[in-house]
Amino acid sequence: MDAPHLLPWCLLLLLLSLTLAGSSNGVSAAAPAAPAPKAVGFGYRLLSLVQRPNGGGLVGCLQVKQRTSTYGPDIPRLRLFVKHETRDRVRVQITDAAKQRWEVPYDLLPREPAPPLAATVSGGVPFTAAEYAGQDLVFTYGRDPFWFAVHRKSTRQPLFNTSRGPLVFKDQYLEVSTRLPKDASLYGLGENTQPGGIKLRPNDPYTLYTTDASAINLNTDLYGSHPVYVDLRSVAGRGVAHAVLLLNSNGMDVFYTGTSLTYKVIGGLLDFYFFAGPTPLAVVDQYTAMVGRPAPMPYWAFGFHQCRWGYQNISVVEGVVEGYQNAEIPLDVIWNDDDHMDAAKDFTLDPVNYPRPKLLAFLDKIHARGMKYIVLIDPGIAVNNSYGVYRRGMERDIFIKLDGQPYLAQVWPGPVYFPDFINPNGASWWIDEVRRFHELVPVDGLWIDMNEASNFCTGKCKIPTKHKCPIPDSKEPWLCCLDCKNLTNTRWDDPPYKINASGISARLGFNTIATSATHYNGILEYNAHSLYGFSQAIATHKGLQGIQGKRPFVLTRSTFVGSGAYAAHWTGDNKGTWENLRYSISTILNFGIFGMPMVGADICGFYPAGEPPLEELCSRWIELGAFYPFSRDHANFASPRQELYQWASVAKSARKALGMRYRMLPYLYTLNYQAHLTGAPVARPLFFSFPDYAPCYGVSNQFLLGAGVMVSPVLEQGATSVSAVFPPGTWYNLFDTSKVVASSSGATVKLDAPLNEINVHVYQNTILPLQRGGTISRDARATPFTLVVAFPLGAAEADAEGAVYVDDDERPAMVLAEGQATYARFHASVRGGKEVSVRSQVSMGTYSLHRGLVIEKITVLGLHGTGRDLSIQVDGAEATALAASSPYLAAADVEEEAVEGEKRSLTMEVGGLALPLGRSFTMTWNMHIEA
Repeated sequence: MDAPHLLPWCLLLLLLSLTLAGSSNGVSAAAPAAPAPKAVGFGYRLLSLVQRPNGGGLVGCLQVKQRTSTYGPDIPRLRLFVKHETRDRVRVQITDAAKQRWEVPYDLLPREPAPPLAATVSGGVPFTAAEYAGQDLVFTYGRDPFWFAVHRKSTRQPLFNTSRGPLVFKDQYLEVSTRLPKDASLYGLGENTQPGGIKLRPNDPYTLYTTDASAINLNTDLYGSHPVYVDLRSVAGRGVAHAVLLLNSNGMDVFYTGTSLTYKVIGGLLDFYFFAGPTPLAVVDQYTAMVGRPAPMPYWAFGFHQCRWGYQNISVVEGVVEGYQNAEIPLDVIWNDDDHMDAAKDFTLDPVNYPRPKLLAFLDKIHARGMKYIVLIDPGIAVNNSYGVYRRGMERDIFIKLDGQPYLAQVWPGPVYFPDFINPNGASWWIDEVRRFHELVPVDGLWIDMNEASNFCTGKCKIPTKHKCPIPDSKEPWLCCLDCKNLTNTRWDDPPYKINASGISARLGFNTIATSATHYNGILEYNAHSLYGFSQAIATHKGLQGIQGKRPFVLTRSTFVGSGAYAAHWTGDNKGTWENLRYSISTILNFGIFGMPMVGADICGFYPAGEPPLEELCSRWIELGAFYPFSRDHANFASPRQELYQWASVAKSARKALGMRYRMLPYLYTLNYQAHLTGAPVARPLFFSFPDYAPCYGVSNQFLLGAGVMVSPVLEQGATSVSAVFPPGTWYNLFDTSKVVASSSGATVKLDAPLNEINVHVYQNTILPLQRGGTISRDARATPFTLVVAFPLGAAEADAEGAVYVDDDERPAMVLAEGQATYARFHASVRGGKEVSVRSQVSMGTYSLHRGLVIEKITVLGLHGTGRDLSIQVDGAEATALAASSPYLAAADVEEEAVEGEKRSLTMEVGGLALPLGRSFTMTWNMHIEA
């Protein structure tokens, strides 16, 4: 609304809170001294503050102290809104008091709305207290200059404090800073490739603006924008975490010095959310509760995937599938990059190289085996009047515009227009095109690429009249062939503050959509740019779900806050180098924090690296990549063929590592279920399970799968051992459980790692569900289960827990319902070093019973002695008759590595079982130690 109508509102707030200025309880007396003025701005003063009724939060009015012209004029009055939205989340929003500013649309990211600018304060009362407390967090503030802070209620630990510098709020420049303690460990603020590891490094650049810059570029804004960070601190030996989200889609630079963090944002508003934690898992739970829980993935998505840009025809694809089968390497999903398309046009088939009858016959064959097929689509729609997708888009007027006409760009098919997915008609048009394509080709998922959006040209372009575009038979089709001119005549194309875009302070419209272009309802690309891939993912997810009635699978390159509720992600165009192998871990772990747990990197590298030879690298990469949440080999057309069967040594590594992955599929799928319920990452930094163990805060070359499995890969050429950090406790090598690492205080241990081996360990107190495995997930998931029960080495008193979730993975919703899914909890205990019990508690067992799923073996680690007096009950009744053969107890010695103290231990196996997964059971026996 207009400013003249709103001024009475600010005046009313001032009148209602006159007591604030003279109150002995006012916060200003405790405020720190005003910092030295900066030329860019001098801050604001708090005019008034009112508490809204019925838990509606605080509403305040801020007035600029002194105006400056740097980066534009200051907005004279601001509206402050503060609310404890949940017990563990507080929101602090600052915006223009006179008119509505751009913010992330609520229909894209549903959340609790802030009050309208003209909201009445009738019934509100002046707020004069020094603190505004919720259940977990407390908001404090100062009047002149205005600053705010958030601290933990229980300990008064400061989490965020803006008194370091003045608040600056201009139309195209917003700045705010927070103090930080030197011992704070920060994670997040992506997407970028961080050469220093997962932990943010002081003075590294952190720019957020979605960009088609390949992942080989370090410390540069890449495909996604996630303005959230997790802050982990060791306080009196206890790890305590919280998170801060600045919900803003405009480009920004974030400057981290080690003792402060400063946001410099080129538009929108300041909309902060603070999440109390106090554990890393609680932080991600609270964050995804607000931005959207991770999408449930189909079971087959956790199988292995193969793709290459350059499968010239369907016969080549058939040969790849056959190659995997002959080498006995697991493969669930075969992908096409744009090779299947007719002249790189979306939703088409190349009639020569991918004729529909031959492709459909191939799909019938792989579908019968349980395999899946996924293809790529880009957002750019070829400008071609003979192309039905283009014609229907023009008829519905759904393309982004510049100067009233569809914005012309260039991507792989040549000249293109970009659909506007913010436009309801654009989203529905896209959903219809997905439906039409699925009728042409029954794909099992869609891969949306180049959606930052990527553009081979820059500025305002037109189709050339003196040469063809695309250039026929060009060897460099990524070079711009349109006639273009730079746009510098608007404040949107040439803003006063230049973020460090592409790591070189590039123009905002460089190789993307011009920022003065407009979306639906006049929304500027300047504001909505980083939402493009997010909005496309939402429409694609809806399209697949609507036509299949099944759980969709969407893989997207460009992401934003909330993208994980709709899609998986891969880390983009990496390179076949040892450095890129190492970098992949940090990026994957970051996306778990961002609420996108289904993430992986291109195994063996997308771009070719030349020398040294790829074979050893590819062997090590599949050993690591077999344990990415999303596991896919993907190569560029210029790369040498790198399917895993191309080398005997790589095939050997693949069979071993993927063999374990396929045994672990029930565990990974259960992590998928837990992620959907709580946001818990599938792949996690070590500090998620060990926040009190400070030595693991910076570990970036190892990671956890769930709470209890640790992966320690080889990341250096020629290495045959690896130094791994082991938090306190007992860890058992999952490939050879006779190998044990145990330490009461934690240790760094040198582990053997021959070429075809990777170290994967299961932690004490864990019950890990495994199956026999196989080469296709459909078959592997039908095999009998083994439960691996890991006790602390030599424990006399200990417990272990685990769970498994199974369903048909076809239903869109991942819910626990009778006949549709089963959830079994497992608990094991040892008492007095002798009495051992293992039991299950089953919810909704009908589905598992119908599928005939059984437990055939229980392997118990860490005890010593021999087992006797085995007793088994199922649903309270004796169950010996349910065994496939007579149950037996067997034991084997354990080889101890880096173990503190000498202890005899063994692996105890209870075999010969056929316990129904869908029924609760109790198993007991006694351990006997011979003198």
